[in-house]
Amino acid sequence: MPPTLRDALGRVGLWTGSLDMVPAAAVGELAAELESLGYGAVWIPEVAGRDVFVQLTLVLSSTTRLVGATGIANIWARDAVTMAGAMRGLTEAFPERVVVGLGVSHKNLVEDLRGHTYDRPLAAMERYLQALDDAPYTAERPTTPVHRVLAALGPRMLELAAARADGAHPYFVTPDHTATARSVLGAGPLLCPEQAVLLETDPATARNVGRIYTSLYLSQPNYVRNMLRLGFAEEDLVDGGSDAFVDALVAWGSVDDIAARVAAHLDAGADHVCIQPLTAERRGVPRDQWRELAPALTSLG
Repeated sequence: MPPTLRDALGRVGLWTGSLDMVPAAAVGELAAELESLGYGAVWIPEVAGRDVFVQLTLVLSSTTRLVGATGIANIWARDAVTMAGAMRGLTEAFPERVVVGLGVSHKNLVEDLRGHTYDRPLAAMERYLQALDDAPYTAERPTTPVHRVLAALGPRMLELAAARADGAHPYFVTPDHTATARSVLGAGPLLCPEQAVLLETDPATARNVGRIYTSLYLSQPNYVRNMLRLGFAEEDLVDGGSDAFVDALVAWGSVDDIAARVAAHLDAGADHVCIQPLTAERRGVPRDQWRELAPALTSLG
């Protein structure tokens, strides 16, 4: 029986923007090392760096089994015909090694950065998925399915992910959210949450680094709404978040501490967890954390 996408992804992958911090010529070398360490997938974000599909091509062409995933490709960045061409072309070139995470992004990134109108994100995603399905394609067609997951937090986007995609890629979430997401998705669809991590045992240092990460996302209303849905109080979400909030969103400590948090997501119903090691440096590349965490995380069942 041929391997499934779940098999190809494995239980643990990496979510990283760090590949933008090295020259393009070095991206393949890093990707090859990540594959050799046993990670199943590399998830790549998109804001204003290298085009995410260019980055995926660099990763995939330098490896033999690693899955390349977008976390996420912004639906406002490309019309549906352009997006469908990228998805189908990469899938044809690298069968069962491409997962395109699609998301509605955030109002400031859509309107201020890109000059589009951010309006009714759920309806926009529904229209976009239909346009993707209807898009013409005149090149050689892929021989395997084109896989897409949605950046979904709330119940309605999760329901759409179950109905119109291969599953969901929730970002900035806790294991409690993973359990809720699994209950909405049902048993079949993929569930691939992101988890920020930091190999640091000093609480003050860990929380200082973690709060840089949480502050960025607490500036976005959709993440704040999701945290309130999960039961956090409003006072937990100010000034980058309370200590308890930072601890809930960033798994810091020893290798065993981080492995326990990843296992909590898997126990809650995740198929695949993409860890995001944080760094104190703004443009840091967490090679040491990638290497030190790999043996424990890639052996999780």
